Amino acid sequence: MTSTSKTDVASADPLSSSHPGDWIQVDVRTSIDAGELLGMLHDPAVTGAWQEDDQVHLYWPGDRCGPDTWQGLRAALALLGQVDPERAITINRLPNEDWNAQWSRLVEPIRIGRVIIRPSWKIVPLATGEIELIIDPKQAFGTGHHATTHLLIEWLQHSVKPTDRVLDVGTGSGVLAMVALRLGAEAAVGEDFDPVAIDCAREYAQLNGFDGRLTLAVREAQVERAEDSFTPTLVLANFDRQTLLLAADSVCRYATGGARLLLSGLLVDQRAEIEAAYAARGVYVTVARERDGWLALEATAMESCEGELCT
Repeated sequence: MTSTSKTDVASADPLSSSHPGDWIQVDVRTSIDAGELLGMLHDPAVTGAWQEDDQVHLYWPGDRCGPDTWQGLRAALALLGQVDPERAITINRLPNEDWNAQWSRLVEPIRIGRVIIRPSWKIVPLATGEIELIIDPKQAFGTGHHATTHLLIEWLQHSVKPTDRVLDVGTGSGVLAMVALRLGAEAAVGEDFDPVAIDCAREYAQLNGFDGRLTLAVREAQVERAEDSFTPTLVLANFDRQTLLLAADSVCRYATGGARLLLSGLLVDQRAEIEAAYAARGVYVTVARERDGWLALEATAMESCEGELCT
């Protein structure tokens, strides 16, 4: 039986009774679309969101939410025209052991172009040319639902070549690397600082039957990875603004070696700052795409820059 503690956003902090590993479920009584709310929320810590009747359900790890979270949520609701956002929000503390049960009940397959991502217990008939990944819910790692992951999966369907060797930095669940392989890439490496993320990605890789074409590795701070023998032709970096800035030197190094970059995790109004930082390193944006207020950029080094946005 699920055990939760419940409060409204104006009352006592639900985190005061939480334990390490707990999750915070926020139920918002609204007719606003879940994707639209996520786009306005601008909070990379939010782990999941879906709509059920007249409610949007949002999840945060217990150690990644607090007063700023509630303030941002109230502000987003107000901007979207929600009347009395304070009363629209209910906060629940969800013990860690109940998390997967919640995901299992609510997570649905998604279709992104010809890519289907589904949990193992929900079968989706595939049309000619469609491909699938089986991704069962895990605690903190993406299943392809977020707009930034969605953008890159759309893009990969038009970008992956049979000769591509793909590096997915900050791979998380490994979804992007696996999609690239399903779309015909020659090989892929997924790296992440978080060993729990890599363990999760390895489970997904095994579930989907990937062989030696996919390498998953923990990346240590200040250590260049993507083993010396692996020279990527396509680099995926789905981070937030700050991480893309901090990673600019290492990511741009791949571009100057000839790789194309696909960058995401950005809000539309953060584009100029990222473009300037990467251009200062000789790497230029050639194509940009938007979805729900989020942005993805393709960039290459000056020597191979051919797009109309090159300057």
